[in-house]
Amino acid sequence: MTEFTLPPKQKKTPWQKMRPYIIGIILLSIYIWTFTSIEIRWSRVFSQHTIESLTRVIPQLFSPDWSAFGKVMGLMWETLLMAYTGTLMAAILAIPFGFFAARNMVKNKFLNTASKWALNAIRAFPELVLALMFVAAVGPRPFAGVIAIAIGSIGMLGKLYSEVIESIDMNVVEALEANGANKIQVLFYGIIPQIIPEFLSYAIYRFEIDVRASTILGIIGAGGIGTLITIATTNRNWSEVGLILLVIIVVVTLIDIISAQIRKRLV
Repeated sequence: MTEFTLPPKQKKTPWQKMRPYIIGIILLSIYIWTFTSIEIRWSRVFSQHTIESLTRVIPQLFSPDWSAFGKVMGLMWETLLMAYTGTLMAAILAIPFGFFAARNMVKNKFLNTASKWALNAIRAFPELVLALMFVAAVGPRPFAGVIAIAIGSIGMLGKLYSEVIESIDMNVVEALEANGANKIQVLFYGIIPQIIPEFLSYAIYRFEIDVRASTILGIIGAGGIGTLITIATTNRNWSEVGLILLVIIVVVTLIDIISAQIRKRLV
C-alpha cells in the first residue's frame, strides 16, 4: 500500500517574517501623521456661540412638528417613487451591459472591454453630480433626480449583472446546445432561469441605496423630501427638520427589513 506524505513546509525568509510588521508600522505612522497634521482649534469648537446654538437646535430636533406630517409624507412618497422609477429603469437598461461585459457571453474582446470601461465610467459619476447636470438641463424637478438615479444605478447593476452571468453553470448551456437548441432557446431555458433570482436580489438591494440617494438629491432641487429639508433648514425650522429626519429613518429602516426578507427568499 502506497503512503502519501505531505511536502515539508517551506521556511519563511526573514523578509517574509518582517513584512507584516513593516507594513503595519508604515500604516500606523501614516495614520498618526494624518491626525497630528490637522489643526483643530478647540476654542472655536467649544465656543460660547457653538454651545448656545446646539442647546437651542437639539431640543427642537427632538420635538417634531407633527402639524407638517401630511406634507412630509407626501414628499417622502415622491422620494420613494423617484427611487423606484430610477431603479426600475436601471435594472432593465443594465441587462445588455451585463451580457456584453460578461466574458463567457461575448467572445469579442474589444466589445467586452468597451462594455466594462463604459460601466466603470458611469460609476465614476456620483448621483449628486449627475443630478446637478440634469437640474441644469431640465430644471429643478423630480425628473432630474429620476434620470440621475437611473444612470448612476446602471453602472453598479451592470457590473453586478456581469459577475452573475460569468458565474452561471455553463454545463447547462452546453447541454442545450448539444441537443440542438438555438441561441434564443439557450437564453430562455439555460441562462435566464439561473440569473433571474440574483438579478432581482441586486435590483432590490440597489433600490435601498437609491432611496437614501433620493433624499439627498432633493437638496439641490432634484425633487423629493430633500427639497423640504433645504427649506426647513433655511427657515431655521428645526422642529420640522426633526420630523423629516424621523420619517426618513423609519421609512428607510422598514425598506431595509422588507427587502432583506425578499432577498432571502429569492437567493
